[in-house]
Amino acid sequence: MEILNLSLPATNRFATDYIAQTEEIMQFFHYRYNSDSDYKARLAELKGRSFLRNELSEYIGEFMGQFPSSPAVHDSLNKLKQENSAVIIGGQQAGILTGPLYTIHKIISIINLAKQQESKLGIPVVPVFWIAGEDHDYQEVNHIFIEKNNKMEKMTYPEKVLEKKMVSNIPLNREKCRAWVEDIIETFGETEHTKDLLLSLEGIIMHSQTYVELFAGIIMHLFKETGLLLVDSGDQKLRRLESSIFSKQIKGFEDITKRVKSQQQNLENAGFPNAIDLSENAANLFYYDEKHKERILLEFNQEKKVFTGKEQTHEFSMNELLEISENHPERLSNNVVTRPITQECLFPVLSFIAGPGEIAYWAELKMAFEWFGMKMPPIMPRLNITILERSVESDLRELGLDLQGVLVSGTKAEKDKFLKSIKNESIEAQFQKTKAQVKQNYELIEELTMKEVHALLPMLKKNEDLLIRQIDFMENKIQKSLQQKHKVIIMKFEKAENSLRPGGVPQERVWNVLYYLNKYGMTFLEEFIDYSYRFDGTHKVIKI
Repeated sequence: MEILNLSLPATNRFATDYIAQTEEIMQFFHYRYNSDSDYKARLAELKGRSFLRNELSEYIGEFMGQFPSSPAVHDSLNKLKQENSAVIIGGQQAGILTGPLYTIHKIISIINLAKQQESKLGIPVVPVFWIAGEDHDYQEVNHIFIEKNNKMEKMTYPEKVLEKKMVSNIPLNREKCRAWVEDIIETFGETEHTKDLLLSLEGIIMHSQTYVELFAGIIMHLFKETGLLLVDSGDQKLRRLESSIFSKQIKGFEDITKRVKSQQQNLENAGFPNAIDLSENAANLFYYDEKHKERILLEFNQEKKVFTGKEQTHEFSMNELLEISENHPERLSNNVVTRPITQECLFPVLSFIAGPGEIAYWAELKMAFEWFGMKMPPIMPRLNITILERSVESDLRELGLDLQGVLVSGTKAEKDKFLKSIKNESIEAQFQKTKAQVKQNYELIEELTMKEVHALLPMLKKNEDLLIRQIDFMENKIQKSLQQKHKVIIMKFEKAENSLRPGGVPQERVWNVLYYLNKYGMTFLEEFIDYSYRFDGTHKVIKI
């Protein structure tokens, strides 16, 4: 395995400036991600706070008991109990079959940074992944992409969920899932690793009752030897540990919202758009309606002085909501504003691993954190990785394409240039001449028709359009037939595009890890995990 470090722009301007740690950007954060002294300062801050370490460790141990495990996981649970320990944390939705590659990249980032900081600071540092099981955007997690007939095709899990259920509560139809997974693996082609991969996935599916359990089962099958710990934000037992945090958020909802709105204004003044859509009356909490199995975003009605949902189907006084937080915290969950705060209250977070979008919205939370008497942790940009297969690298070389250029812009422009170079210009000119003659002749016919049978003009125009389309169709057919002589070269352009920048977006936003596990086996991922990465903001190209 060989790794290249390339300087590529992030997916948004804010993240690009943050990676560069410009002074303009750093006013919105408490710590720098690339400063050893800032990590020591953060550690000192954590020592001044208290955490439910034993209770948290016990909960996580119980939650993870149903998934593949190892002595390293038990070591991490014990480390978490120690008063001087800290965690590196990050999270994502529970994408089916782990979702896009960036989820895997985020986990590798968490594990790698935890190792590095444990070595540097001489304290136990535990890697933790936060599964956003409370999320209810089913359409975002119910599919993966595969390459089929030289195009990227969406493969959606064949079961609809009509209610706005939390992902943690979506049941898994095991037989449907197993058949669907077999169809996906079949598109990859059989290799020496296919049988073992299918057996592993089938075992995980048969032990999973929900989407989150399937996600966690696969993740722990892949990462159990690293000591990674998992939590599910949608788990009712975790909510019990969050009861007092909810109470404080309820009491301070007005201040929290005002501070976020104020910080958003500061960011706007600096030329950055808002990342969080927040109303003036946001309570920043959801209420879970058990009867209808859906989450309701709460706002504060200033006239009635009650908390309510947009449909006005539920109303709670401040005392009623506080009673729920104390006795039924499983009925509450966080929104994008309070989730990071809850995470920081629960865990001794040394650093938070963030994607480009997350960096932008965390910047809006600085003043809200301060209201809680905390600082935001150093926000570490997750590793941005592209996997470069040797066959694709060979194609790039043959086509004379620059890797960095393809990672930024894809191959379309160069492919179009090549298609233009092989186009038969004589045929194109003749067809253009023919179309011009047809249009000219129809103009003469139109003049006669206007004088004699005006009512037939629309039909005549339709007839002309049809004929022009048929001429275009024939020209395209002939040119496509000529392209067949260069089919191998054209397919190399398409293969490189699909592999490195499918649909004009980074590889990690489209491809799923199963393709690579089927082709290269588990050792491929083990090398990924063991490599010591530089968290320097560069894009990592991993040659395999």
